[in-house]
Amino acid sequence: MKTLFSTLLAAAAVGFSSLAWASQPLLTPAQLNSIRQNPDVRVIDIRPAKAYAVGHIPGAVSAPYGQWRGPADNPGKLPPIDTLTRLVRSLGVGADTHAVVVSSGKDSTDFGGSARVYWTLKYLGLTNLSILNGGLKAWADAGLAQDKTVPAVTATDYVAHLDGSLIATKEQVAAQVENPQTRLIDARPRKFYLGEVKAPTALVPGTIKNAVDLSNGKWFKPGTSIFVSPEKAREIAAASLAKPANETISFCNTGHWAATDWFALSEIVGEKNVRLYPASLAEWSHDPKLPMQNVPSRGRQILMKLKHFFS
Repeated sequence: MKTLFSTLLAAAAVGFSSLAWASQPLLTPAQLNSIRQNPDVRVIDIRPAKAYAVGHIPGAVSAPYGQWRGPADNPGKLPPIDTLTRLVRSLGVGADTHAVVVSSGKDSTDFGGSARVYWTLKYLGLTNLSILNGGLKAWADAGLAQDKTVPAVTATDYVAHLDGSLIATKEQVAAQVENPQTRLIDARPRKFYLGEVKAPTALVPGTIKNAVDLSNGKWFKPGTSIFVSPEKAREIAAASLAKPANETISFCNTGHWAATDWFALSEIVGEKNVRLYPASLAEWSHDPKLPMQNVPSRGRQILMKLKHFFS
């Protein structure tokens, strides 16, 4: 009887812990460790399959980041919704699942993968979501267990319910460029914003007209992929975004860094009406009719290409 009571008590404790952290967008390694054995929790490891095979959080399923991305010419584009839905189902994720996304934790750019997958899951209609703050590096630094076992997962019949309030299309962004009540934020490092460097997926350097600079790296403890506290995030937002807005649209080159700015403002700071433009400048810059700023002269662009070619 005592053994049965202890088992039930332990199960209840795990369930309570899961509820306690269910609404938190960021989990510490200790918090995740306290709930990971709950059957309603699904840890999604988005690192490459080879890294997953070397060792992962016990019970985690593998879904490499590339599976959540679009074609090579614009990986920011969403894959077909039926493809994403099949992926979610195969991971054993249902409407009531608490999905926790885990990346490597290598650096702040790595965090963008977790943020992009988190955003994708939320766009598909899932609401009980978290990211492991600091990724697997933080988990390992905390001395927590890893194994090589691939868990057996029962596929679900999840049906996507798209949340259109989270996404911005090229046409929607174009319609808001001149709207003073809409804030466009460029999540790329400042050199990209200023047009001093260009991503391979962009046709020309520069940024979207009237955009403001909010580099994704601002949200992290220096030199780490550890996201700052909510209090610090609110300070960063207040200092970086003095202009009030009814709507915010985050973009970058391919919707990766932009996912971090979206996550910071929407999920941590708590701003309303924050959207992600997933195709970003890989799409926008290829349409000459769309307005841009900080675009270098043609001669300067040629020099930039030559410098890149000979570097």
